[in-house]
Amino acid sequence: MLDHLKNKNIILASKSPRRQALLKGLDIDFEIRTKDIEEIYPPELNYDQVPEYLAELKAAAFENELNDEDVLITSDTVVILGDNILEKPQTREEAISMLRQLSGKTHTVITAVCIISTEKKEIFSNHTSVTFTAFTEEEIAYYVDNYQPFDKAGSYGCQEWLGYVGIDKLEGSFYSVMGLPLHQVYDALKKF
Repeated sequence: MLDHLKNKNIILASKSPRRQALLKGLDIDFEIRTKDIEEIYPPELNYDQVPEYLAELKAAAFENELNDEDVLITSDTVVILGDNILEKPQTREEAISMLRQLSGKTHTVITAVCIISTEKKEIFSNHTSVTFTAFTEEEIAYYVDNYQPFDKAGSYGCQEWLGYVGIDKLEGSFYSVMGLPLHQVYDALKKF
């Protein structure tokens, strides 16, 4: 469908297997290029601005390397409970603590995307509300021990066991919660 991109080199700057699988679902050819970026944001930044800031930071690492035919896609996802950002857990204990906090509550998942070429840049984000049922301690431990959610914001993947048994309600984009709001990415790519 995105025939105008046939002469473009689409680059996804993400190690996430979920983002790679999602973008593949749009039936476009792309390559993976990644850089290790310190995902640090100014502490005074409003929590809902953090994902766009980080997506743009990731794109900035490639700006001087892009050719005229390159279109780069970067993304960042955060989980917000109240006014707190739940980052990726570093330990089993952190993962369990985050899931205890999310249990039985509604939280917001924000995924931001930056699409950039030598001529153009577009940044956008998607806000999705996710409500979990209450988890038992046994369910939380089972999920953390069996699914090792250490590469996931908020310590969970909606497309895994915990999402299957625990998502009571989701308002917004399921794919955004997975890491890429595909409908918005598709619309943005139509303009490149």
